[in-house]
Amino acid sequence: MKKILAILRTGKFWKELVIMTLGMLVGGAAVYYFLLPSKLVIGSISGLSIVISALLEAAGINIKVSLIVSLINAILLVIAWFLIGKEFGAKTVYTAIILGPCMEFWEMVMPYEKLLQPGQVSVMGDFWFDLLCFVLLLSISQAILFNINASTGGLDILAKIVNKFLHFDIGTSVTVAGAVICLTAFSVNPPKLVIIGLIGTWLNGLVVDYFTASLNKRKRVCIISDQHERIREYIVTKLKRGCSLYEVMGGYSGEKHMEVQTLLTQNEFASLMAFIKEENINSFITSGNVSEVYGLWRGRQ
Repeated sequence: MKKILAILRTGKFWKELVIMTLGMLVGGAAVYYFLLPSKLVIGSISGLSIVISALLEAAGINIKVSLIVSLINAILLVIAWFLIGKEFGAKTVYTAIILGPCMEFWEMVMPYEKLLQPGQVSVMGDFWFDLLCFVLLLSISQAILFNINASTGGLDILAKIVNKFLHFDIGTSVTVAGAVICLTAFSVNPPKLVIIGLIGTWLNGLVVDYFTASLNKRKRVCIISDQHERIREYIVTKLKRGCSLYEVMGGYSGEKHMEVQTLLTQNEFASLMAFIKEENINSFITSGNVSEVYGLWRGRQ
């Protein structure tokens, strides 16, 4: 209990809570405005909920999609707790549960019916435009959440279950789970819409990868200089980052030098380059982009 209270007192907790809520509001808007009116079924829990809602409606039972989303997410969280374990933290629980309420929020703010033109069954007036808008907004939402080690729940939970018991890698698991959900749309949609949904699932994966790579991009910097100690001190004391020192030998001259290697954000890299330029430090520098970083880096963003 004391540990939980200590976490609640930190600014990081409340900052991430706000980010998660905003991210899920963006995701809720994507589902509410671009999936519900058009009845598009993308490989997600929201898409599965649209299918279930349509089948229940045909049977004379009217249940809101937002409620079905919340129920499915709640069931998946319980199943995951027993099948996978406790690695699903409070972030996943929170984001999975609030997707439904986020959709309800947009319904109160601006019902999508008011945005439909006469005779239209989609907000944009074209299924392909609705698909692109949905993929763009949802991918932004997912990238925001992935950047703080959170997720939208739903399909992510299902994918991890597939990953554990069928031993697929996580990327393949997401694709398999999404494709299966898309295929359930044959029960309520014509083949054209099902194919659009499958394409949307594939596009969503591509766009998420792009946004996630952009948000997580770091610079791997290698510097060879006789003043390596000054560079090391600046990185450690000013930028508050770690670095590694290696002894290297020039292949042409045979002279030995020290090389400094470090991982920096774009802003930190710009600061380091400005420092080297202002101090007139002679050096040989190479840098490259790194999109995935694991380990101690996560201790400080």
